[in-house]
Amino acid sequence: MPDVVEFDAFGVARDAYDEAASAYADLFRDSLRESPLDRAILGAFAEFVGVGRVADLGCGPGHVTAYLDGLGVEAFGVDASPVMVGLAREAYPGLRFEVGSMAALDIADGVLGGVLSRWSIIHTPPPDVPAIVGEFHRVLVPGGHLLMCFSATDDASHPTQIYDHAVAPAYRWWPDHLTALLRECGLAEVARMVSEPAPTDKRQFKGVQLLARKG
Repeated sequence: MPDVVEFDAFGVARDAYDEAASAYADLFRDSLRESPLDRAILGAFAEFVGVGRVADLGCGPGHVTAYLDGLGVEAFGVDASPVMVGLAREAYPGLRFEVGSMAALDIADGVLGGVLSRWSIIHTPPPDVPAIVGEFHRVLVPGGHLLMCFSATDDASHPTQIYDHAVAPAYRWWPDHLTALLRECGLAEVARMVSEPAPTDKRQFKGVQLLARKG
């Protein structure tokens, strides 16, 4: 009987983003300038966090970490892609960026005022997401906030759907399904913003930015 080889979603995504890092950085480095809604919810998130520290998990080239820093938040970035982390360190030498996995964060229990997961769970197979959300809960202080951003499904009867992302296979979520998962992990929804896709978006997926609080 042949050996069964498990699909390594984490490794596939990491390697794909290593390869695409430079192009990705060029594409998204200035993206917040054209996204007033994104800036608004990041600003609200920063106000909720206050003086606490924030981990930008899946930080990519570091532009959102730097934006939070500009709002007065003590933010640092973590990404699975060593190439992405290198680009972030080069672009923002005054900020801290580390290579790491959301599934096993090198962060102590209960020390963060905020966790930002900005489209960073989309490449994680749905059965593995609860463990990652558990890590988010673990590192937050009581009363700390999570801002999670993801692509939404349009069918409640299919709470998760796989799609062909430009970099690596990815998943969409029915927002209420993900909210229920967060609740099970001790994170209560505070607010959500649902945005329609841009006319230039070939996939026409709605985007969800979900703010939750640790009890």
